[in-house]
Amino acid sequence: MVSPFETDVKWETFLNYGTRQFFKGKTVIYEQGTMGEGFYYLHKGLVKIVSSTVKGRERMLNIVVPGQILGVQSTDQQTHFTTAIAVKNTVVYHFSCEQFQEMLKVRPELLSLFTQTVSQKMRILLHAINMKALTSEEQVARLLLNICEEFKNYEVPLTQQELADCAGLTRITVYKILKQWKEDGIVEIRNRRFVIKRPDLLQAPQMDTQTAKSV
Repeated sequence: MVSPFETDVKWETFLNYGTRQFFKGKTVIYEQGTMGEGFYYLHKGLVKIVSSTVKGRERMLNIVVPGQILGVQSTDQQTHFTTAIAVKNTVVYHFSCEQFQEMLKVRPELLSLFTQTVSQKMRILLHAINMKALTSEEQVARLLLNICEEFKNYEVPLTQQELADCAGLTRITVYKILKQWKEDGIVEIRNRRFVIKRPDLLQAPQMDTQTAKSV
């Protein structure tokens, strides 16, 4: 979900305050349990936000697309309670607390917008953390709908492997799910991209009754 801060701020005018960082695909940007200082702005690429359960399993919480911020929970120099992983080659800008203070001198109104963003992201992440375990189909469905909402269209610019990496599933599992959804007329594959034809059928509880099949 896009927050007020992310939509109202023209980040291109503030990139000189941040530190540009490049991460290869599958590289950890920040890790759960480590101390953070500041936040990140995603300039290019794709990032997934995950958490580790008490059993050591990885649970996907959210997908971050270009134009959004991440790692805001550590702006007050607290430990990260999630892990951010680059799905593909990614460019981010890191803004330290000191750099953010410099930005506030230019745009003091950013403080209230940023506070709203932090509050909203905490609610989203905490809700996802406390959710019961999802089936493979539900994970892929939620991921696709999330990405479509962020890109404001129903064409998903990901390969099957990238989709599998985002969801933490095997490529064969994702292939079987998409194959079934294609047969059901829910998705269509065009030029290695997924087009969601029936997003309504990916919404719970419709999935439980119409599209969920074990793979």
